[in-house]
Amino acid sequence: MELFDIDFILWRDYVIKIVVAFLLALPVAWDRERHTRIMGLRTFPLVAMGTCAFILVAEAFIPADAPDAKARIMQGLLGGIGFIGGGAILKDKDRVLGTASAASIWIMGALGAAVAYGNLEVAITLAIADLLVLAGLRQFKKRVDTNSEHNEEET
Repeated sequence: MELFDIDFILWRDYVIKIVVAFLLALPVAWDRERHTRIMGLRTFPLVAMGTCAFILVAEAFIPADAPDAKARIMQGLLGGIGFIGGGAILKDKDRVLGTASAASIWIMGALGAAVAYGNLEVAITLAIADLLVLAGLRQFKKRVDTNSEHNEEET
């Protein structure tokens, strides 16, 4: 009996899934790196890849007829990713910063899980939607913030 019996076909599939999670996380990671510097190019792909890897590992030893076990793995990942995202939230006087990055970290976890389960439609949709919300609503948010400051000065 060998110490490690590697199934190279399965290994290739795992590598592909982890690389896909990495690539789908990059646009959001780049956006966060450029605009917040709280979390960015390293954190977002690591969360997506890590979530994907935990699901792949769990799938290897959890029987297919054990949905409760799979749910517990997802529950643990959600809590852990929430903890990481919580680290992105900063309070500065009367402002709270980093909530969009924290929410995006949570989405990266869902993206990684979707890739691991082979649900690329969900993973791609999450990547696009996250980037559209962050980049697309940035100007709108600036306008709202400017109007709010202007209205406060008038009162």
